[in-house]
Amino acid sequence: MATRISNINDLDQEIQNRKSQIISLDDEILVQEFGLYRPQFQFANALGYKEKLAQIRAEQKQLIKNKLAVTGNINWQVNGSSTKGKKMVSDTQKLLLRAFNTECDELISKIKYTNFDSSLSRIYKSSETISKLGTIMSISITPSYLNLKVKELQLAFEYQQKKQEEKEMQRAARAEMREMAKLQKEIEMQRKKIEKEQNHYQAAYEKLLKQLEQNPENSDLLLKKNELEKQLDDIGKAIKDIDYREANQRAGYVYVISNIGAFGENIYKIGMTRRLEPQDRVDELGDASVPFNFDVHAMIFSDDAPSLEAALHRAFDDRKLNMVNTRREFFNVTLDEIKKVVKENFDKTVEFIDVPDAEQYRVSQKIKQENIHPSRQ
Repeated sequence: MATRISNINDLDQEIQNRKSQIISLDDEILVQEFGLYRPQFQFANALGYKEKLAQIRAEQKQLIKNKLAVTGNINWQVNGSSTKGKKMVSDTQKLLLRAFNTECDELISKIKYTNFDSSLSRIYKSSETISKLGTIMSISITPSYLNLKVKELQLAFEYQQKKQEEKEMQRAARAEMREMAKLQKEIEMQRKKIEKEQNHYQAAYEKLLKQLEQNPENSDLLLKKNELEKQLDDIGKAIKDIDYREANQRAGYVYVISNIGAFGENIYKIGMTRRLEPQDRVDELGDASVPFNFDVHAMIFSDDAPSLEAALHRAFDDRKLNMVNTRREFFNVTLDEIKKVVKENFDKTVEFIDVPDAEQYRVSQKIKQENIHPSRQ
């Protein structure tokens, strides 16, 4: 007897294990085989979807209040009593409607891109199940109420999508503000540094002019004068460059970078920065979120950097890794293809670095190889 119980327990445990495997497999299939959702509503922002959701739910409540959410046999009798019959039908309607709403609410609360199709199917099947359970009393979910539940599912999904889109936009806007703040700080620091140099050389120049008044033919002083004038001229140009970068909101650098250790071959990020030192921006991108630093293949200064960046993005629009979030600027292209677009749209003389250093990645690979095949002593 104890052996039989043990076998039953083992069998029950095996069934539970198999169930968990089936659920896991179903989840994998669901993630891989979902259909592309076609938006049904076109609200400009998340608030529009939220307000429409409130309206749809209010309409559902009104149908329930007006007894138009479920059908039922109003002539049903219990022991010859129409009153008892009506009460039984009403109680059953409430019970079945509550069951339908509970399942719909559960589906809607967990809606996402991978389960939309299955959730929509389950709403229809739930409605069919209610009709089967209520066949004797002719109880079923009305088409108008079912349609409102389908709309609620669609709205809930699109509301989530719009909220995520707005979060991405806000994140991008905050990133742009941080970039602008860093640029302004760089400009201020650079201006102070240059003005300090200018004051130094200007004082030296004025002192030299006084010396020349006493010795106008002194060759050493004249040579020094030429050197100081050149220094001051260069400083003047540097100040003009700073003024230009501060005034021109579209001037900046378009960069082409890769990270073969993180993303593999022929994956390039094409982005833009207005920073005075564009390498600082590249270094920030290679922070702890990726295992290796980015390598620069081209750093292109342009008076209209956004237009150049947009031209490159348009050229490889169908080669984006992320087809949903356009702010993720990674493309599956070759460097030769990028070179071609740059030279056709910008400048034929731009220099590219064909082979990335990828130092940490290459050293890491070498260490792994040596660990696998240690040299014999």
